[in-house]
Amino acid sequence: MRELFVSSRFFDLEDCPFKEIFSGVEFVWEVLPRIGPFLEDFLKPGIHGKVMEGAFLIGKDIYLGPDSLVEPGAFIQGPAYIGRGSVVRHGAYVRGKVLVGENSVIGHATEVKNSIFLNNAHAAHFNYVGDSVLGNRVNLGAGTRLANLKNTEGEVVVRFGGMEFPTGLRKFGAILGDDSKTGCNVVTNPGTILGRGSIVYPCLSVRGFIPENSVVKPKEPFIIERKS
Repeated sequence: MRELFVSSRFFDLEDCPFKEIFSGVEFVWEVLPRIGPFLEDFLKPGIHGKVMEGAFLIGKDIYLGPDSLVEPGAFIQGPAYIGRGSVVRHGAYVRGKVLVGENSVIGHATEVKNSIFLNNAHAAHFNYVGDSVLGNRVNLGAGTRLANLKNTEGEVVVRFGGMEFPTGLRKFGAILGDDSKTGCNVVTNPGTILGRGSIVYPCLSVRGFIPENSVVKPKEPFIIERKS
């Protein structure tokens, strides 16, 4: 069952500017504790995009790629890598240990920490992204929260088919494979994994492993195959 959780099942990394972080990862969630140490070696600080007046950049360990934009009222705490063409919108809160690919969006009232956005990943409105990975072209509906800490504390466990996969992580939000999408006001519980191309209806609370090309909906059957 280990093959269910290898990175290649979730992400196309060919055009990822920091794909080396996934090298040697056995379970996809193992990339999360690598983010901080990886940035220490990978990050070459520099402001190559536009920072509008009224934005706050804290620390020297920040990289903004060409054609990137940081709007007024955004707050970025290093270490942070924001790739080419990406936008950090008004009121966004970037708490450090963040890797953002190209043409991605961290939007208004969105908080991000210890997370990865691959290319064209959007968390555009009122989102929380903690200890998570958003694949290429992922879109979080307004108000989607990727919860990363159990109320009961303790290790986050991934559940699928009656089996449990210990992660060794106390904080682990969600892994969203390429082209997956959530509706407005979705909450993913700690340790949620969405396969490529999956869709979650609005206002749902989801957990565990959702296979690729699935639709998660509020009525039985709760998970169905997505039609092309």
